[in-house]
Amino acid sequence: MKASVRLTALVMALMMILPLGAAFAVTDGYDSVYTYNYDYWDDYKETPDAYRVEQVIYSPTLGLETPMRRPQSLYVRGNDIYVCDTGNNRILQIRRSGDEYALVRLIDTINGAEPATFNTPSDVFVDENGSIYVADTNNNRVVMADKNLNYVQSFTKPEDSTFDQGLSFLPDKLVADTSGRVYVLATNVNKGLVKYESDGSFTGFIGANPVMYTMWDYIWKTFFTTKAQRAQQASFVPTEYENIAIDREGFIYATNIVFDEYDLIYDNAKPIRRLNAIGNDILIKNDWYPPIGDLHWEEQSQDYGPSKFADITVLDSDTYIAFDRTRGRFFGYDPQGIMLWTFGTKGNSNGAFLAPVSIEHMGNDLLALDENEASITVMTPTEYGRLIYQASDQYLSGDYDGSADTWREVLKLNANYNLAFIGIGRALMRQENFKEAMDYFKMAYDRDNYGRAYRYYRKEMIEQNIVWIVLGVAAVLVVPLIIGCVRKMKAEVEAYERRQNKYRA
Repeated sequence: MKASVRLTALVMALMMILPLGAAFAVTDGYDSVYTYNYDYWDDYKETPDAYRVEQVIYSPTLGLETPMRRPQSLYVRGNDIYVCDTGNNRILQIRRSGDEYALVRLIDTINGAEPATFNTPSDVFVDENGSIYVADTNNNRVVMADKNLNYVQSFTKPEDSTFDQGLSFLPDKLVADTSGRVYVLATNVNKGLVKYESDGSFTGFIGANPVMYTMWDYIWKTFFTTKAQRAQQASFVPTEYENIAIDREGFIYATNIVFDEYDLIYDNAKPIRRLNAIGNDILIKNDWYPPIGDLHWEEQSQDYGPSKFADITVLDSDTYIAFDRTRGRFFGYDPQGIMLWTFGTKGNSNGAFLAPVSIEHMGNDLLALDENEASITVMTPTEYGRLIYQASDQYLSGDYDGSADTWREVLKLNANYNLAFIGIGRALMRQENFKEAMDYFKMAYDRDNYGRAYRYYRKEMIEQNIVWIVLGVAAVLVVPLIIGCVRKMKAEVEAYERRQNKYRA
């Protein structure tokens, strides 16, 4: 009993001495959030925090008389944040000014549209001209309005033989490119994204998920069902995507949450894809493992299973961040598919999420939408996160010296950050300092880049020492010939002398 009392007193004393975050290994609501990465052996490695929570926006923050209800989507254009407030059949336009966020417009009708109001809108997109596109799900349309909310046109169910006319058209997510082409992710459509031209005409599907089935499924359908049964059965069709986003170059990023978890590590599931104009996946994957989120999970578990990305956003540097609905985490990847950092958790405290549904970015700041909490969490990079972005941007802009210097600053904050070693190695290669680059790639266990640097280093050494190499090769080839000739001449002389001695005798 006395030992227990002494232990309790010790814990209370530590709590008084240490900061709350240090005592309990948690962080203040408006401070940083737990961040980690993986090492070469796929083990967790805690890292400095890449982001901190700036603030959380709730309905009272915006002065809403009717609180947000089941919001489903965010979109950012400039300093404006558009929230699809699905439960209230409206769009909220919020403007950021410094650290202040204010509601500037509540959009619940479109002038001249029929019907003029929304019915369970699920997504919103705004183009460079300020035109607004809304996935008006239960009105079976994507409705487009100009910046003054005057009706422009609707994108509706395609009257085409390739679209099953027995299905309702239920648009769920959408993006539009700079040419005005609209790509729609529709519920129950498993042929990929529905594509429309700027005039509203349907032009087909792109990016259909590959067909996934087991050998047993194929055998059963082929040999153990009748023709009538096969006609009534659905074909082995791909599943639809979960969410989509478009980058500054017009490539569409799509997330998929329907897959066999055992296919993840071997890159058969492809939960994140980058689709080109014809729908092919061109996502670069140069890490030790594909971009799948967490590498360890509890198998066959819904709550603790693999990461399933509810949404994705792409920064101007082509870094992309995926929002995991399984554990409420953010996964950041650079353009090469290398994980930058991971942070976040499930919960109802600041920096945690109960039902993550959407993510957007404003510069390098992140905005995350929680459906159950009806809240928007705004997160800004820490010094560590800012340096990572700065080093990547410097490398992409051609400032290789600056990039290497910034990566060295990152190493001062995290001496085990493999991407910093790789970044310095890349910069050194650009400076044609191949020998030193090899050393950094070796520290990062980067076999591919090490081999590439070694090839350049070998070529450089050969070019610098070609004269000595030629002389060496010549010596290796000529010296034995000379020695052979000398030995032959000596043998001939000795033989001649023996013959002469024999004749004299």
